[in-house]
Amino acid sequence: MFDFGHEVRVFLVAIVYAFTGMALLMIGYKIFDLLTPTDMQEKIFKEGNVAVAVALGFFLLGIAVVIHAAFSI
Repeated sequence: MFDFGHEVRVFLVAIVYAFTGMALLMIGYKIFDLLTPTDMQEKIFKEGNVAVAVALGFFLLGIAVVIHAAFSI
């Protein structure tokens, strides 16, 4: 039969994991931004520096892979 309570618990756990992953990704971005000598948002959005945007994108992708691996254990 269909266990509605179990499905709700699985959905809520997925939501918690998603928000936790997003929070960890944002913390990783803030740490990366603090460690670089320039303001990332200014370089990307005001100056239009594509190289900084690509580097930041790859960094965030790498952090996301690490977060996913940590949650998959």
